[in-house]
Amino acid sequence: MTKLILSTGNIVSGGPSIIRKPGAYRSNLELTNSLRSNFLAAQEEAQQQHQQLHGDDIADNNNVNNNDTSNGHGVHIDDDDTDANGTRGRPPASAWTAEEDGVLYVPRIDWSMAGLQEEPAQYDITAKLFFLPTDAPVSDRARYAREALDLVLKELRVPAVDLLIVSFPGMSFDGDCEWEADKINSRQGNDEDEIATWHAAIEGLYDAGLAKRIGLAEFGSEKLARFLKRVRVRPKVNQINLKNCCNVPPPLAQLAKEQGIELLVHSDCTDILPKGTLRELLGQGLGGAGILADTETGKGGLQGDLTPQWVVKYTAVVRDRGVIENKGYFAGAGLDGA
Repeated sequence: MTKLILSTGNIVSGGPSIIRKPGAYRSNLELTNSLRSNFLAAQEEAQQQHQQLHGDDIADNNNVNNNDTSNGHGVHIDDDDTDANGTRGRPPASAWTAEEDGVLYVPRIDWSMAGLQEEPAQYDITAKLFFLPTDAPVSDRARYAREALDLVLKELRVPAVDLLIVSFPGMSFDGDCEWEADKINSRQGNDEDEIATWHAAIEGLYDAGLAKRIGLAEFGSEKLARFLKRVRVRPKVNQINLKNCCNVPPPLAQLAKEQGIELLVHSDCTDILPKGTLRELLGQGLGGAGILADTETGKGGLQGDLTPQWVVKYTAVVRDRGVIENKGYFAGAGLDGA
């Protein structure tokens, strides 16, 4: 299996931004739009560099480069992508992605540009890890969690995050009222998988000092009560989405108060990166990155079954000014048969 890491870079443009109230922009749209923008920026930069180096000889050099466009995977990637008018389109994937230790980074990451402007102690850093629906065993989640958090720490150049929130697949907080939403939530997800993941993946990150506090997302009163009875390190935070409800369910508010758990509101969706969306982002179609092969058009690229595994959203807020300096996403996926 080929491992892919997708990144948005810092999506805060024009300097630090004032923190906005949640609900203004759903994270799934923010993620896909930011990934597409980052892919396009990387392609444009690669194109400009190629033009600066070769000038009027671009076409000739493209023909030469066609002899080695496998991007390290032994799979041909179209090096002469043109539109109907003959105008050159996206550059070859090998020009703007990078393979390191068997992982394909889309786009290539310049780690020399990583880091925050001030000392880590000046920030509140939150990471939210989404485990996506997949057929992979729950035991793989410990690896996913470490991969995701390591990327955040490397991107921000910090030793730990202040808060790591975990979102499990199949969870929501929907209902005609807060009581109904709480009752429906009690039957969602998979308790055994969630507790096993917490033990193997999340408590380990906490014990290693990589996450100073750990929390959950979308746990109603009954699920949270069951969860608390079986874990060693208790969550300090529970995020819930009240998009269809106006109030926090009273049983959940009471339980959180008794257990010292902070309740936060969010506007994320659980399945933040569906399989079809990811294939569209990386495909050969309009707005795609041209990474994956297209059997209908015959355009080359990576072939295989693409499965999104996890997404991590990170935010670095300057404490004394209450502004977001750095915000972005990483996503991990596997490609069978590549």
